[in-house]
Amino acid sequence: MDVIHKIGRRKTAVARAYVAPGKGNITINKKDLANYFTTATLQYKVKQPLVMTNNDGNFDITVNVYGGGITGQAEAVRLALSRAMCEVDAENRLTLKPEGLLTRDPRMVERKKFGQKKARKKFQFSKR
Repeated sequence: MDVIHKIGRRKTAVARAYVAPGKGNITINKKDLANYFTTATLQYKVKQPLVMTNNDGNFDITVNVYGGGITGQAEAVRLALSRAMCEVDAENRLTLKPEGLLTRDPRMVERKKFGQKKARKKFQFSKR
């Protein structure tokens, strides 16, 4: 098996994952998974496609991720790894699809409009 390259996106975060056979090392932006995503929730999100397909210790994964915040980055990495697991074995798709791990979340931040305080919030109207 060769190195599999997949891209995942979420909000403004973009993750490029490189999956190769190995011992289960996950490196994100040249840091260990536990050092880059410090909370257990984010680590769980990243490992979710691997655990669900029983490939937790079978692959060495290198990820380059940029843009967005840490939650968006973690979910972008999850999408990239889910896509890679589908390429490893087509039957993994049957496991990941019902959980919604192969769906690109289209929600983006709504832009601020002029004459308003925020995207939807208006300036307070005062009657004197």
